[in-house]
Amino acid sequence: MEALLEINLQLLFSIIGTIAFAVSGAVVAMEEEYDILGVFVLALVTAFGGGVVRNLLIGIPVTTLWEQGLYLRTAVIAAFLVFIVPVGWIRKWKTWETFFDAIGLSAFSIQGAMYAAQMNVPLSAIMVAAMLTGIGGGMIRDVLAGRKPLVLRDEIYAVWGLVAGLVIGLGVLEGPVPVLSLFFAVVALRMLSVQLKWRLPRRSLRLQDELPAQVSSAAAARASGIPDTKEAARGE
Repeated sequence: MEALLEINLQLLFSIIGTIAFAVSGAVVAMEEEYDILGVFVLALVTAFGGGVVRNLLIGIPVTTLWEQGLYLRTAVIAAFLVFIVPVGWIRKWKTWETFFDAIGLSAFSIQGAMYAAQMNVPLSAIMVAAMLTGIGGGMIRDVLAGRKPLVLRDEIYAVWGLVAGLVIGLGVLEGPVPVLSLFFAVVALRMLSVQLKWRLPRRSLRLQDELPAQVSSAAAARASGIPDTKEAARGE
């Protein structure tokens, strides 16, 4: 009975994540003015990219992707609906983009962790599998769209995938209700990190802001034929 519930939860999270990320990929493709083929490609890459990377990590053949007919059909239908719905609907959806992205991150992170846990891999592998399943598709999507991947910014994003993997890997959750609670908790934490602007520490190698401003002003002055005041003062 427990095994059946676990399988049903994996199916639920897989479908939720597939829809959320397929829609996300399709919308990004339309924002970049891709044709219908590009919309489907980006939707499928976003929905399945993380799972493919995870399978490579834990030793599952990549060809298992072609056995997931239900998820492939789900992603294709989701992308098609995005392509044909009125543009006004998509613009309204854009206001909820971060929320749906958080749903996909949470669902796929938990699904990836549960999948890896069944393979009896170490806790570290479960955590990495959860993170890659949750963020891999979005990273590939952003790279193909010529955007800076969300996970490489200073927002707290991939960390929540690691947290989901840690909780699943420790085996502290028994039954569907605690796992569903984890799903909602990860979504809530992701949304809180966006609303409260939580950031990871970072260091910049850029010089002080004044130097680029001085260089740009001097270059603009030379381009316009007006001598820079500081250079003129040195000449005097």
